[in-house]
Amino acid sequence: MSRVNFLLLLGHFVCFNISAQITLEGVVVAASSYENIENVKVSIEGTTFNTLTDINGHFIFSNENLPSGNQVLLFLKPGYNLLRLPVIINDEYKDLDLIPLQIDMFREQTMIGIISLSDTELSEDEGSIESISGLLQATRDVFLNAAAFDFSATFFRPRGFDSEHGKLLINGIEMNKLFNGRPQWGNWGGLNDVQRNQVFSMGLTSSEVSFGGLAGTTNIIMRASAFSKGGRVSYAAANRSYKGRIMGTYNSGEMSNGWAYSVSASRRFAEEGYNDGSLYDANALFISVGKKINENHSLNFTGFYTPNIRGKSSANTQEVFDLKGRRYNSFWGYQDEEIRNSRTREIKEPVLMLNHFWEVTNKIQINNNLSYQFGKIGNSRIDFGGTRLVTQPDGQESFIGGGSNPDPAYYQKLPSYFLRNPRNPNYVSAYIAQQEFQQDGQLDWKALYSANRTSVANGGNAIYVIAEDRNDDTQVWMNSILSYTLNESVIINGKLSYNNLKSENFSSLKDLLGGSGYLDVDFFAEGDAENPVGDIAQSDLQNRNRIATEGERFKYNFNLSAGVTEGFVQAQFKYSKIDFYVAGNLSQTSYQRTGLFQNGSFPDNSLGKSEMLSFTNYGLKTGATYKITGRHLIDFNAAYFSKAPNLRNSFSNSRQNNDVVVGLGSEKIQSADMSYMYRAPHLKARLTGYFTQINDATEISFYYADGLSGLGRNSTTAFVQEVLSGIDKQHVGLELGVESQITTTIKLKGAAALGQFTYSSNPNLYLTSDDFDEVVNYGTSYLKNYRIAGGPQRAAQLGFEYRDPGFWWFGTTVNFFSHAFADVSPLTRTSNFLTDSDGLPLLDYEQDVARSLLKQEQFDDYILVNAIGGKSWLLEGGYYLGFFVSLNNIFDVLYKTGGFEQSRNANFRTLKEDRERDQPIFGSRYWFGNGATYYANIYVRF
Repeated sequence: MSRVNFLLLLGHFVCFNISAQITLEGVVVAASSYENIENVKVSIEGTTFNTLTDINGHFIFSNENLPSGNQVLLFLKPGYNLLRLPVIINDEYKDLDLIPLQIDMFREQTMIGIISLSDTELSEDEGSIESISGLLQATRDVFLNAAAFDFSATFFRPRGFDSEHGKLLINGIEMNKLFNGRPQWGNWGGLNDVQRNQVFSMGLTSSEVSFGGLAGTTNIIMRASAFSKGGRVSYAAANRSYKGRIMGTYNSGEMSNGWAYSVSASRRFAEEGYNDGSLYDANALFISVGKKINENHSLNFTGFYTPNIRGKSSANTQEVFDLKGRRYNSFWGYQDEEIRNSRTREIKEPVLMLNHFWEVTNKIQINNNLSYQFGKIGNSRIDFGGTRLVTQPDGQESFIGGGSNPDPAYYQKLPSYFLRNPRNPNYVSAYIAQQEFQQDGQLDWKALYSANRTSVANGGNAIYVIAEDRNDDTQVWMNSILSYTLNESVIINGKLSYNNLKSENFSSLKDLLGGSGYLDVDFFAEGDAENPVGDIAQSDLQNRNRIATEGERFKYNFNLSAGVTEGFVQAQFKYSKIDFYVAGNLSQTSYQRTGLFQNGSFPDNSLGKSEMLSFTNYGLKTGATYKITGRHLIDFNAAYFSKAPNLRNSFSNSRQNNDVVVGLGSEKIQSADMSYMYRAPHLKARLTGYFTQINDATEISFYYADGLSGLGRNSTTAFVQEVLSGIDKQHVGLELGVESQITTTIKLKGAAALGQFTYSSNPNLYLTSDDFDEVVNYGTSYLKNYRIAGGPQRAAQLGFEYRDPGFWWFGTTVNFFSHAFADVSPLTRTSNFLTDSDGLPLLDYEQDVARSLLKQEQFDDYILVNAIGGKSWLLEGGYYLGFFVSLNNIFDVLYKTGGFEQSRNANFRTLKEDRERDQPIFGSRYWFGNGATYYANIYVRF
């Protein structure tokens, strides 16, 4: 072959190879400013081809196997509208030039709404308030959007999991509290503008930063360089938890010198929210500063501080509701013509973070993180008791004075109390009580101050004081997260972490209410004939009969320490027809209590260190997505793992002694789910079935109980700690989400949840109390097949959205809820229910009547209609002006969001007598949902 022919043949092959290498590229920019947008996911619809834009907004596809012909490019970036761009791909090089993305104004307003909900509603420790799932994120999944924006107002929990089963991370650092396993949303409330960058892994699916939990994993990225350059100022008005909010944020974006910073501040306020007397006073400050040291290393510092005070609301009986309505709150009253709530929750816990990002190679990235949190959480309440301790002529000690319960809704102040005897009802007193309660019914601050002044004038101490139950925590997190891209199909993730907690727990005397001091003894302690008060009443035997003054610790004082070391590894595999992952974790958890007071009821078991508790846990999970076609997918996930008990549920009576829960061990959890997904240009749907079994859980409750048996004393009433162990729970159900883009402007959507969350075992129950000489074990509590309380277990939604090309939008939803249940009393499902105070069986026990009395209360079904709408304008200079309004429960529907049975009637006889009354004295207590509410926001972006 001649040299010329050889060169021609070589040129032919070269030209063939060049023409076969299809190349497609472009640059993604913001429509308002034409600034480059980094980390936009660009994919070819119906295929596995996808990539991310670089720091300059540039993307490129270069592959001889790219599909040819008419195709659709998808551009996806949180905070921007999804863009579907039709293109024709052929054998030629194609440059799409600049591709503008519009800011997703609809998502912007919904993000504000849901973060506000999480911040305001997930802050209580009492009842079921904080049991809403942490899975409250704005995602493109139809069902999860419905759960986050519409269902959550009724305390609906996806798959029945509360927030302790979800993992919440900020900059790769887990924020779930070791005390109860739940994230403390109040620590970053009011920082909506800097919480928009979220990476959410649904349910058991793979996460690059955590092994995760049943309710999913969310990583909020607050890295300065991750925020787009610009600022935002907004003002909101509402009639929900707060009445007003002002917020300002500015992000520099990554500057040419490698620095970046972000600052944000807000204030939220209300003298009272939707519920009477529920004050709201919250501020928030945020700063994040980053520096790109070189191509391989960068540092970021993040700090936020969100001090806030909120007034709590009472759970009320049906009698109280009938007399005062849904907004009634017994915790407040007027003092000098101003509202004052006796029960407030104050959170002051600054968080400091340092993050190091190391790109070892283009395939290996390491993220090292260090975080430090300190501060306090305080819950105030009225404490009342004896004014002074005196020695009688016979040598015995006793209290002089003493206050009655100041709660205006205390059962002895309500009409039902005076009608409790059907043979001799006191109608006059009942009528007087009714009139006084309806005409006022609030806390009488003036009377409390007057009682204290009178006591001091007679040589006594304060009778009523404001005490604050404090948790002063110091917590340190350290972790290192590895991401290794082995090749185009395999990614390895790993993480090593350590978490250390030092928690001071005590009661602080916050306000003497005009008194000069407060006697630090247990006024309600019951001694014996030889020692009716004496040592047993002392909060601290090392400081007997102490007179506490404002700011001092009293009642109880102890420290808790905890440490968790954890390792996590995961492999992700991505191929043309199937993606799958395998993950495992191993952890070591330790707890210890150190008592600082020697309690009089437990002199030998309250001071000093408890035994060290230690738990070793592990987990395995796997999942796969099979792509039948580009539009039809099957997804499967399964896991088995163990979980250490929360610190809260490890010590049976931590305020008074070192006792560990009998038989304490780790929970065992197994779970699986399977989904069918359909994705087409104008229709998206997901149908999921799931099953979860949780075994060997432990729960501790605190309450007053009447009708107790087997105590070996005359009184059958005591303040008890109820310990349930060996609890098994089963969660099974279906989820459905469908949305259809009918036209370019109209979208229809629907969602449904069909769940059944039940106790699947009969756990063991025992009681402890400083009124008991020893633990009282009632054995089996027959809870099997009772429903787990916590919001509706079934929900459905129909809705539509309209988005006009002129940048205004409107949407409305109709939401149906059913199968919500009151929380049952485990004690009434034990042998105590059919036992007399002398320990012998009740002779008047009737099985059919008992079955009726123990039937779980199911709340009525209800329908809520919500609407939302707004408009935005692009002004000169790249400014955006916008507003939106959301309306919830437009038709002012009355419904119960939760409730619980009181355990004051612990046996058949007392419960039957109470239920037979026209108005039970100790009926269930309920929370009621808000009526018609609004939220309006106006903002400027620049």
